[in-house]
Amino acid sequence: MRKKILLLMALLLSGCTSVGTLGIVSKSTGDPGAMLRNAQPYKELGPVQGSACRFFLLAILPWGDATLSTAVDDALAKVGGDALINVTVSNSLYGFIPIYNVLSYTCTDVKGIAIKLQNN
Repeated sequence: MRKKILLLMALLLSGCTSVGTLGIVSKSTGDPGAMLRNAQPYKELGPVQGSACRFFLLAILPWGDATLSTAVDDALAKVGGDALINVTVSNSLYGFIPIYNVLSYTCTDVKGIAIKLQNN
């Protein structure tokens, strides 16, 4: 009986995740090219994490924003930073009753070290 319940749970809930790393990511209003070109000094603010999710109802009604820039902005807003260094990005997709796509959602999570650019 227990095996049947576990199998049923596996059929009703499914998900997958992919993970990658990046060197530097700035907030969506920043200019990473100028940061590198000008070699601006910075102050480390410490480790942060942020996330952004998008939901789908019946696979046709979306709401939310799961973009990388939204997740980065969320992480940086917590400490007032300008960019993230040593960034790990993960994307996850989850579905509930995936055969019928009743509800599914995808989330982008970022972790890294927040930095604040110093004026010369």
